Amino acid sequence: MNEDIELIIDTLKESMDASIEHLKHELTKIRTGKASPTLLQDIRVNYYGSPTPLQQVANVKIEDARTLSIEPWEKKLLGEIEKAIFGANLGLTPQNDGKIIRINLPPLTEDRRKQLAKQAGAMGEDCKVSVRSARRDGIQAVKDEVKDGYPEDAGKRDESNIEDLTKAYYGKIEAFVKAKEKEILTV
Repeated sequence: MNEDIELIIDTLKESMDASIEHLKHELTKIRTGKASPTLLQDIRVNYYGSPTPLQQVANVKIEDARTLSIEPWEKKLLGEIEKAIFGANLGLTPQNDGKIIRINLPPLTEDRRKQLAKQAGAMGEDCKVSVRSARRDGIQAVKDEVKDGYPEDAGKRDESNIEDLTKAYYGKIEAFVKAKEKEILTV
């Protein structure tokens, strides 16, 4: 019986950790006005008929605080990379000089910063929903174990541990979101 409860809690932690990792990944996509190669990490370029991550076909570098440069390993990919950037709908305009693609990031307006901070908050709420869902599943699994003969007082203790775990993950989520909001709102 005890191994079943440990498995439930381990599964619960894995699910909550996956939610946190997804949140971190999504927060890196939010533009803060500074050039960062992570803005382009999900872009796929058509490379010999298959969608390939941009980082596998080109060097992405930061030229200065507001400029990214993309140097493809094969010059014929310049057009495909441009097409992929436009297709990603990031609001970025690539400039092709025949050898390198440059992307200038315009400075963010105060309204846009507030919008992005709200977007980060919404992502945090989505993550909390995912954590609550995992908590609900974990508590239900413990209740099912109690029905199957697991001691009731131990079940209550395990439910309390799940609640404490959930609160700890909420704290992590709020810390990540607050840090991102601070980064976005800093001019």
